Amino acid sequence: MKMICRHSPQMNGLEGSLSQGMSFLKLHPSYPQISSLPVSTLPHHHAFSSTFPPSIPPRKPCLRNPRISDSETPVSDKYPETLVSTGFEDLATDGAVYQNTLRLVECSMFAAVAGLAYFLSNSLAIENYFGCFFSLPIVISSMRWGVSAGRKTMVATAMLLLTLSGPVKASTYLLMHGLVGLAMGSLWRYGRLGANWGLSIVLCTFVRAMGATGFVLITSFLIRENILALITINIHASVSYILAAIGINTIPSMNAIYTIFGSLVMLNSGFFVFLLHILYAVFLTKLGMKASLTLPRWLEKAI
Repeated sequence: MKMICRHSPQMNGLEGSLSQGMSFLKLHPSYPQISSLPVSTLPHHHAFSSTFPPSIPPRKPCLRNPRISDSETPVSDKYPETLVSTGFEDLATDGAVYQNTLRLVECSMFAAVAGLAYFLSNSLAIENYFGCFFSLPIVISSMRWGVSAGRKTMVATAMLLLTLSGPVKASTYLLMHGLVGLAMGSLWRYGRLGANWGLSIVLCTFVRAMGATGFVLITSFLIRENILALITINIHASVSYILAAIGINTIPSMNAIYTIFGSLVMLNSGFFVFLLHILYAVFLTKLGMKASLTLPRWLEKAI
């Protein structure tokens, strides 16, 4: 084996590298003596290298995704406390997300209650006993969350009745109860701006009268009969009979009959709206919403 190593060119190169290494160790005595080590213990790549000590290969860089840089650190890693505080602010009772969710839930529940109450009252023929409560959910929504919330409650109730009972019941509720509740809730919502009870009663009476007239017109169209003409004819006959009984031989004109008819409708609507104001004021006061109401003095003393 020694004979082969002496005459092989590989061993010649190894001896040259060892001689260079010995000269290098003379200059740097801190390195261990390589001459005492056997050749077989040297690493394989050192035995065939032409220089000693061998050059250290450069360190390979870590492979990373070129799309991700240090500046694109996730926001949750950069600002974890900010995200947590923002989440708690959104879930707080005075946060915008919580308030919007609460408004949506309350409007939906009020619409469902109003639609179900009107549907059951019509089905059981007890509408005359519970008709004064059909506008209350719209009034509460308007006072708590504004006019837009009351309008959404009214529209949602009408759409629910349209699905359950058809367009006739939905339009009847909208004309007879929905518009009155929206007008009353809007005026009570902005009562601090000067909309007192007198103005509220007058405007709600006008809205109720217009709704009743629209209801009569829709009913006339559906049954193919002019109900307004029948009403005015009956009023004309009644007035003529009363005048004849008194001893006045005159025939009232149709303009006078229309005036009497309009006055009766406004009077009926006015009494109904006045009773609604008193009933809703007492009911909302018992619910703890007295601070949001502008009540007359005589009613405050009575409550």
